[in-house]
Amino acid sequence: MSETAAATDGALETRGIEQVPDHERTARVRGLFPTWVGANISVLLLTMGASLVVAYRLGFWQAVVVGVCAPVVSYGLVGLVGIAGKRGGAPGMALSRAVFGQRGNLLPGALIWVARWGWETINAVTGAYALLSVLDILFGVRADAAWDIVTLLAFVAATFVISGLGINAVRKCNTYAAYLFGAFSVLVLGYLVAETDWSAVFGRPAGTVAAMVTGVGLIAAGGVSWIPTAPDFTRYLPRTASAKGIVGVTVGGAGIVVLPMVLMGSVMAVSTPDLASAADPVSFLGEILPTWIAVPYLLIALIGMLLINAMSMYSAGFTAQTLGFRVPRHWAVSVNAVISLVLGGVLMLAATSFLGSFTAFLSLLAVAFSAWVGVFGADMLRRREYDGTALADTTRSSAYWYRGGFSPAAVAAWAAGLAAGLLFTTSDWFTGPLAGNNVVGEYGLGWVATVLLSGLLYLTLPKPAVPPARPRTEEPEPPSA
Repeated sequence: MSETAAATDGALETRGIEQVPDHERTARVRGLFPTWVGANISVLLLTMGASLVVAYRLGFWQAVVVGVCAPVVSYGLVGLVGIAGKRGGAPGMALSRAVFGQRGNLLPGALIWVARWGWETINAVTGAYALLSVLDILFGVRADAAWDIVTLLAFVAATFVISGLGINAVRKCNTYAAYLFGAFSVLVLGYLVAETDWSAVFGRPAGTVAAMVTGVGLIAAGGVSWIPTAPDFTRYLPRTASAKGIVGVTVGGAGIVVLPMVLMGSVMAVSTPDLASAADPVSFLGEILPTWIAVPYLLIALIGMLLINAMSMYSAGFTAQTLGFRVPRHWAVSVNAVISLVLGGVLMLAATSFLGSFTAFLSLLAVAFSAWVGVFGADMLRRREYDGTALADTTRSSAYWYRGGFSPAAVAAWAAGLAAGLLFTTSDWFTGPLAGNNVVGEYGLGWVATVLLSGLLYLTLPKPAVPPARPRTEEPEPPSA
């Protein structure tokens, strides 16, 4: 049976949060590579690379170190949690029921779902800005409130179509986008090599080690947001798939995009320092690059943002289902589409600094996701299988009901990690009381503290025994045509 036939009924994926039967799990580990390439095709990485030079005052080689370390740290965690997907054959927030309990899972699930609204809003706004920039370059269309809403609506609608179709649509679009983006990135790199004043780039003084660590935390925070969704993209892998391969391909797919994008942004910022503080994060490309490169590059970046949001909304549909929305996955996706449209309109019309809002959001987003990551990751050390029947059973008869529907150890560790992370977090929107008096707060590593504290606390607390997984009852494989 082909991978396409296994994953979908026709063009539309009909599976929700239920466990994928073994006969449908025919995906390949190498298929994750374009998935994580596509998840990082974002001009926001250029802006973040520029901030390393302008805000953190790093030198070129320091930016190289940051660009290497950030995807290794964040997407290494994505790959590790993705192993749970091939073990359990279900989305991340459904597998999370085995850890937190059927009711306890509603707590981190609700927070992650709300946090994903913000991530999708940021992506939607960036995509709308990219479309506005193309219209400006080609037709002289000047952005105003009306055009802001029109382009935002077009972007969100296209995102909904892709994410609503399901996993195969996301995979195919990511594969094509990866090739296109790679080709045009080579053109941009070639142009920068030829036109950049390299003496100015290499002549910049080095920044502090503290600034480098903070830079790694900033760029890694975007990857951290994908960790809870990692099993969503590995659940069609067979149980025999290589765990090392999952981690390696995930880090490789992300790193091959993150490093050059961050470096391009840091190089561009030497001649255009306003890049790091622009209210519109993408229009600068039309000013820095010649039209014959800028237009196709912006269009591909627009496609990239579409795919990032499609992946996010795809996973958000599963999260909504785990929270009790008893609707098909593609309709659950529509809830997030409407929310990102409303919040995106507010951000485009009211925000004075896109990068400031984005950076503040990233710092809080990473903490919100990391509390779950610490507990779930620690639980993976003792759990090799997930009972599909127990995952789907939300009643008291479920093996994952534990104590009143809660796993006290998991919920307590998650809450403590979340609280500690916020204490050490600083941003334009929120500053914890311990953020400025220690190295964790100084380096912007509140999310790291969250992962470590929640994970270690979960390991030390008494936990319910892992119930043995019941024998799997396979759905009959449909006859070949």
